[in-house]
Amino acid sequence: MRVMAVFAIAIACAQAADVIQSRYSAHDFALTADASAPQWKNAAGVLATKDSLGRPVPGFETEFRSRWTRHNLYILFICPFDRLNLKPNPSTTTETDRLWNWDVAEAFLGSEFDHTGHYKEFEVSPQGEWVDLDIDRDHAGKQLGETWNSGFTVKARVDDKRKIWYGEMKIPLASIDSRKPQVGREMRAGLYRMTGVEPRRLSIAWQPTMSASFHVPAAFGILRMVK
Repeated sequence: MRVMAVFAIAIACAQAADVIQSRYSAHDFALTADASAPQWKNAAGVLATKDSLGRPVPGFETEFRSRWTRHNLYILFICPFDRLNLKPNPSTTTETDRLWNWDVAEAFLGSEFDHTGHYKEFEVSPQGEWVDLDIDRDHAGKQLGETWNSGFTVKARVDDKRKIWYGEMKIPLASIDSRKPQVGREMRAGLYRMTGVEPRRLSIAWQPTMSASFHVPAAFGILRMVK
């Protein structure tokens, strides 16, 4: 019995490693990109400690936190850096094409468990640039790509003294899930980050894809809404 109990605990721990808990907030809140803000300081997060191929990335361990309300999903990215790779002449009022070529934090979110190749991609840069895309790996010719508009908003802040940048997203839940949000609701989630300048450019992943690409839906974890 003891062996079975230990085995059950091991399985539970393994499952928990694939889950980020998004804690409920009764009210929507202004974006601050501040991990010490009241809405974020007690929110438990998950860490990305490896690159997309599963290799350790010491010094670049990235934290992700999440909250949800009746209408929106919030994600906070906490990103240590040594040197930022920033796009010249940034725009924060229009979508930035190919933002992933620069320093960026990314969330891939999908609510269809029977169509795992279909999901939405959201990105924010240290300069507050953004892009959102509708991705369909199974029907690439029909996907909306950057023509899709979620209505999400972002905020970013760079702490040069501590060498950490923070990105925050507010994503309308209706743009990613037709189901009513509730405690226990789950969606598939990939949480990623690109950082640095070649030859030290890194692709950091909460759940390593074991590929140079983040677009491996089978490697996504789970985002679970909790009270």
